[in-house]
Amino acid sequence: MLTKRQLIILDALIRLYTSTGQPIGSKTILIATAIDASSATIRNELSQLEKLGFIQKTHSSSGRIPSLKGYRFYIDNLMQPQEVAEDKLKVISDVLGAHVKQMDDIMYQSAQLLSDLTHYTAIVLGPKAETSRLTGFRLLALNDNHVMAIIQTDKGTIENKVFRMPKTINESDLVKVTNIFNQHLVGHTLTDVTQKLQRDIPLLIRKYASNAAEMFLSIESVFKESAESRHHISGKLNILDFSENIDTQKLKSLYTMLDSSGDLYALVDQVNDDFVVKIGEEIDHDLLKDFSLVTTTYNVSSYGKGVIAVLGPTSMAYDETFGVLDVFRKQLTHTLLEYYLE
Repeated sequence: MLTKRQLIILDALIRLYTSTGQPIGSKTILIATAIDASSATIRNELSQLEKLGFIQKTHSSSGRIPSLKGYRFYIDNLMQPQEVAEDKLKVISDVLGAHVKQMDDIMYQSAQLLSDLTHYTAIVLGPKAETSRLTGFRLLALNDNHVMAIIQTDKGTIENKVFRMPKTINESDLVKVTNIFNQHLVGHTLTDVTQKLQRDIPLLIRKYASNAAEMFLSIESVFKESAESRHHISGKLNILDFSENIDTQKLKSLYTMLDSSGDLYALVDQVNDDFVVKIGEEIDHDLLKDFSLVTTTYNVSSYGKGVIAVLGPTSMAYDETFGVLDVFRKQLTHTLLEYYLE
């Protein structure tokens, strides 16, 4: 059990270190806090905190830095989300409050904005739509090689996706595929639709619209995107700012992992709590042992739950990151509700 003074010292050391990146000594803590004690007393307390494993010495100076145990204790017991500055609040409101026509635009802007605000790598997963039911489907030929697929759900969501065909489109094939989809998919959840697209629909396409096989593959991908959480990642280059000692091969592997939607879902998609922080080996990924992952959820009423996450160094400014994420998810929820209700 830490004493009150040790708690104050540990809190100050972590906040100072995450803001400066420099090892913290007793004099710095004495200046930054209102502790009624001498520098020697603080040095003794730092030694005790080091023995307990909450902080550690560096080789380059007499100062100390937090250990992973110290970060974990700080997050669980001491950390308070920092109030977001007015200029950042305005940026969040302006960007996420702007009118958008496509869900992907919202997700893209959200990831980019979150990365800009935190200077870390941001991951945004849109609300899942497994419970949405397909209520309508249309295919519209835009020209000889481009088709627009229009998907409507019972949540009022309409998805428009344009894709290019490798050969000239036959109008009769469009009609056949549209009829097959409406007869066999309308009324089912998007999760069921995805399964039927893999199992039942290919047989019907081969039987009744064999010339549309290539077009079917493109349409299938559209439904898959609608059924899954949309995801965007931004700020991958920010990793270079806090990974000075990472070797080139590991960096390449890390970027490959971040480009894989499957790996991203495995990292953040199982989070159900308001905020989850995983530090170092807690992330359970060999490439991320020197990182921290802060994840939170947002709930868009009956339209589903989404996830936003920030990947940064173990020395990230947790109090500031928590504050930004909390404001961010509230504004994103509001923006998405307006989008769905249009």
